[in-house]
Amino acid sequence: MKKFLLTIGPTILLLCFSDAAFAQRHIDLGFSGGVTDFFGDLGNEKGIFPYSSTNMGFAATARNFLNNPQKSGMQYKPLSVEARFSFHRIGYDEASPIGDMKGAELRNYYRGINFRNDVIGASGHISYTIYPNKYRSLYKQKFCFFGFAGIGAFYSNPKADLFRGSINIANRYYAWNDGTLRDAPENSGRGNIVERDGVYETNLRDWRTEGQGDNSETGNRPMYSKINVGFPLGFGTRYGMTREITLSAEIAFYYFLTDYLDDVSSRYATTSEIDKNFPNDPVKQQLATYISDPTGRGTDGTLLTPPTSRRGNPKYSDLYTYISLEVAYSFRLSQRDIYGRVASR
Repeated sequence: MKKFLLTIGPTILLLCFSDAAFAQRHIDLGFSGGVTDFFGDLGNEKGIFPYSSTNMGFAATARNFLNNPQKSGMQYKPLSVEARFSFHRIGYDEASPIGDMKGAELRNYYRGINFRNDVIGASGHISYTIYPNKYRSLYKQKFCFFGFAGIGAFYSNPKADLFRGSINIANRYYAWNDGTLRDAPENSGRGNIVERDGVYETNLRDWRTEGQGDNSETGNRPMYSKINVGFPLGFGTRYGMTREITLSAEIAFYYFLTDYLDDVSSRYATTSEIDKNFPNDPVKQQLATYISDPTGRGTDGTLLTPPTSRRGNPKYSDLYTYISLEVAYSFRLSQRDIYGRVASR
């Protein structure tokens, strides 16, 4: 039996290798750029695409690499697999004017939370493409339509612009009733109008903004993870510009199992939780109070008094859209056979 395996084994491997060597496989590599729109606990707009949350996004996608035209007889298989690496920036500032609306005219102005999160991910998709003729190149067919669904792992770390410069309570922003940001509280009778400096210096997760703790003694909820599971779902159209180059327009929805892409899910941290998370450190306690409730209008630091502004809604997880244009190039993967000959093109 051992002798038989030593004889037949290499023969089978040789035949498989030889078959694969002559396979004229293709791979399409696409690079896209577009815009994201965030749907989560933050926002002053209602609608399908809140333009005030628009940010940038990029992605690189590989597809059509499992099809072997010599075996399948098809230039494209309608059902295929693709792999994607993505960079999507999401964010929102509830104190920022929208058109002519500002201050109290914005529905969440008095909550006044802001964040930015650069979500980096890798995902695999199952796609289905409707080709007019799957045996001909797309260049001759021009247009096709596609849809996909997948799963991936995404890294996120929400940050906020809460200080003018270093993280120091003297550098905090004050949201006045007239819709301006100032460098002093409204009841002080003074204060210069300032703008956010655009530096997202505050790592929100580190400040346990909703009273999270590492164990039951320091909080009633665990810390959220920076690595999250996401489910991309999308559709679009593709145009064959040349034999090798295709252009695509796509809209994708990224659904997540987490509600913390924006660091907001449930309620404000209480004074007791902040004291336990930052024991014997009054400076950090003061900072943590401000970072959890940037306007100071949300809570008095206890659970007994209902908050004047609800911090989040834990019933729904976060999601965002990615609307993009892509340019892709099709490469033919030729391999040498066992004798060193190059498979024909």
